[in-house]
Amino acid sequence: MREILFKGKRIDNGEWVEGYYTESKGKTFIGIDISIGIDDIFEVFCTPVIRWLEVDPETLCQFTGLCDKNGKKIWENDIVNHNGKYAPVKFGMYCSSFDCGKYNFGFYVDFPEETFYRKELGYWCRKVEVAGDIFDNPELLQEKSDE
Repeated sequence: MREILFKGKRIDNGEWVEGYYTESKGKTFIGIDISIGIDDIFEVFCTPVIRWLEVDPETLCQFTGLCDKNGKKIWENDIVNHNGKYAPVKFGMYCSSFDCGKYNFGFYVDFPEETFYRKELGYWCRKVEVAGDIFDNPELLQEKSDE
């Protein structure tokens, strides 16, 4: 079964939390299952216990369903590295070929155009490493100046 997970930075302490997403009364929440680890009998007869934590909506990221070459989950807004080339993982419409005659919609790696790399995340997932994310590591996407 496909995992549909989200993560975001908590409002109260800035830590990342991952789980289920909802909005209520203009606020954004991630729900975590706190019943995990309770004995098997309890889990069979009871519904999960979810704790809802408020997160900054600007940091909300969806799990892509894919992992990098080291088995680490790849999230929307992660920064991936392929042979020293860093690029963010995005969701939306993107050009899938060199002539930009065909567009796709979904998760993709937004490599700089000069690399001529294809963008489909499914192609790259086992070739890249997650290096960070755009919120905590924006310096990874800055151009390195020649000194």
